[in-house]
Amino acid sequence: MSAGIELDITRMLADVIGQDNGVSRDSIETEWYRVQAVIQGLEAKRKAGDLPFYDLPDDVETVQRIEDYASNARNRFKNIVVLGIGGSSLGAIALRESLIPFSNSFLPDKTENGLRLFVPDNPDPEYLGAIMDLCPPEETLYNVVTKSGGTAETIAAYLTILTPLKKALKDKYHEHLVFTTDPNKGSLRQIARTESVSTFSIPQGVGGRFSVLTSVGLLPAALMGIDIRRLLNGAANQRENVFNDNFERNPSAAFALLQYLSDKRHDQRIHVMMPYANALYRIADWFRQLWAESLGKRRNLQGDDIWAGPTPIAALGATDQHSQVQLYIEGPNDKTFTFLIPKSFRRELKIGVHHRDIDSMSYLAGKNLGTLLLAEAEATQRALTAAHRPNMAFILEEISPEIIGGLMYLLEAATVVAGGLYGVNPLDQPGVEDGKIATYALMGREGYEDIRAEIEKERNRKPFIIH
Repeated sequence: MSAGIELDITRMLADVIGQDNGVSRDSIETEWYRVQAVIQGLEAKRKAGDLPFYDLPDDVETVQRIEDYASNARNRFKNIVVLGIGGSSLGAIALRESLIPFSNSFLPDKTENGLRLFVPDNPDPEYLGAIMDLCPPEETLYNVVTKSGGTAETIAAYLTILTPLKKALKDKYHEHLVFTTDPNKGSLRQIARTESVSTFSIPQGVGGRFSVLTSVGLLPAALMGIDIRRLLNGAANQRENVFNDNFERNPSAAFALLQYLSDKRHDQRIHVMMPYANALYRIADWFRQLWAESLGKRRNLQGDDIWAGPTPIAALGATDQHSQVQLYIEGPNDKTFTFLIPKSFRRELKIGVHHRDIDSMSYLAGKNLGTLLLAEAEATQRALTAAHRPNMAFILEEISPEIIGGLMYLLEAATVVAGGLYGVNPLDQPGVEDGKIATYALMGREGYEDIRAEIEKERNRKPFIIH
């Protein structure tokens, strides 16, 4: 695989971890024709304009506009607060954690190259309130992100910050707002037109969980000082790979097929992603939504009930060696494991040379801390393999915008291939709608009175409460 990302699947294979636990080479060969058919179908849809996320790296016009806007904003503000949830927030968080120094969020002022990013992606009053305390309106740009313009949690946060914003800035409040939303319709688009708020568009046909390489992720990234052209170049470098019909040249489709076969043939329905770098943990968190919301479907494309979908879990090495690996090695063999392992870290720390007379300390003295973490990654892989647990690893040349952009692109492409294998639509989320509708009813939104009445009836049911 090119462009600094390798996928090591050795420990997923039956000839390494056993026929009862691993994917056989014969099953890969037998099923690969299905993957090839899925890829051909996806490429045809892409060429027809039905899967625009594949070609986001080519949107030079949007990139230039974002760069121009961000350059101006970095001179005016200290903070960027993104008001969004799910696909409207997880990508920005993942980019911040992987590409911006951890210390930046704790600096009292903006950084040299960009703004401090805060993402209150939950309508928790303590959480949002704390961020409002940290970010005075005069110093803050608020990026409201919702394609529909009606996401309850996002709009609630927007309406909440609008009160102190208008109080502090009077008729200039709109200069501290930027909306990322549908290009033509929705409440935010309407407000932007009447109140002169700057806007960026989410392309038609790109759902929230596939939107990290649109204005949804690129605008916050540029405001933080991330080179978004490098990010998109990394994605573009992987495009040829994701349409390759050779198993050994298509990491994204190989990843999808191995996860699918582990699920369907070995009942390994829990998919753990475990980075060995704190900077990569939020990539695993972003992947959880991508995999879960895309593949967790009651019905297939023919409308039959199939109740499909693996369960993704985010873990962190080495932290979760001390909280989860006991279960992973000796618990049910119902999981696969995908490690994200950088070959090197952007900073080196030497372990101090002290207490040389104590055996439990002296063997560490003078070594690099990163060397320890990478040794623990290999040790965990070996322990899982010895326990016949399927595991693979994305090996990253470095943690850089190109690598992160390429990795996220590969995982997005893998998700739509997996959707084809499961026979589901990976781009919709019908199961989320019931909860949204119930929320509208509970909060008194007009048009949902009947549902509110049904909820009230259920509330009259005697509860079973244990004191």
